[in-house]
Amino acid sequence: MATQTKTNPISDSIETATEKAAAFSEKAIENGKKASSVLFDSYEKTVVTLADAYVKAARSTNVEWISVVSSAQADFAREATKSYTSAARVLVD
Repeated sequence: MATQTKTNPISDSIETATEKAAAFSEKAIENGKKASSVLFDSYEKTVVTLADAYVKAARSTNVEWISVVSSAQADFAREATKSYTSAARVLVD
């Protein structure tokens, strides 16, 4: 005698919901990584732009020591930002 397999609508619904949740979760993680990458790029670009403006303003004073100090500070800011964003990108990936 052949046995019929009965489907359970509740089990099917749970399975479907689980699959949809997994797909949604994967998509959310992917979008989060993309957003993080854009954020890090924007942050790094902003700091570099501000550092460049800082050095330019300091050079306009025509005081040598101010130019030297501001250049050193700007270089530090650029390097620290580069290191920070690089480390953050590694954590996100």
